[in-house]
Amino acid sequence: MKKISILAFTLSAIALSVSAQTKQPMEMKPEMTEIWEPEVPVVTPGRTAADAPSDAIILFDGNDLSNEWTNAEGGLPGWKVADGCVTVVKGAGIIKTKKVFDDCQLHIEWRTPTKVEGESQGRGNSGIFMQERYEVQVLDSYNNRTYRNGQAGSIYKQYAPLVNVCKAPGEWQSYDIIYTAPRFNNDGTYFTRPAITILQNGVLIQNHVELRGPTQYIGIPEYFVEKHGAAGIVLQDHGNPVSFRNIWIRKL
Repeated sequence: MKKISILAFTLSAIALSVSAQTKQPMEMKPEMTEIWEPEVPVVTPGRTAADAPSDAIILFDGNDLSNEWTNAEGGLPGWKVADGCVTVVKGAGIIKTKKVFDDCQLHIEWRTPTKVEGESQGRGNSGIFMQERYEVQVLDSYNNRTYRNGQAGSIYKQYAPLVNVCKAPGEWQSYDIIYTAPRFNNDGTYFTRPAITILQNGVLIQNHVELRGPTQYIGIPEYFVEKHGAAGIVLQDHGNPVSFRNIWIRKL
């Protein structure tokens, strides 16, 4: 019994000695997890959610298209500017921004014709292409059935919108698009895929969806992936007189 007591005492002494030599962690204080520098930049918001904040680039203010846009060949756009908006002229072709972008926040308002003509994809059709490759569909989807991954708010032929919040023909609608550009591996494949979040008329309709590849009318998007850099915003001429206004963008 005496030997057991001596052994227990010896082990206890060793444990106390080791504990005394072990450095105890510093007690955490609130300021140890506070980051003060660099200070967050100040941006003045617009008066409403539709108004451009102070760091935005105004792509179309309702008056002049030629400052920020070209046609497909780099010349003057052939679309009609009147009454504070720009309207597709059938056969004039696409228009695209002179400036190029990658990660960005894009606000754009659009209106399909009041007079309803056609059905499905033939009714109020246009599109917004991010980096000239990835299409957000514009379409009159108010009481107008079409394939779900081709209706308004879809990432064309890839993702249907979560909900259909389209207003009636002739009413102005808005898209707020948060776009994350892809990053690439050396072999030209995606390291991270392009991703898009969209609010239509203030309602979330695409929640950070990752794109499979560039938009294709016919074919599999994955087959057309190729390495690219910053590129323009393109508005599509699909033959319907769709109008746009209040277009602004923020680089992220």
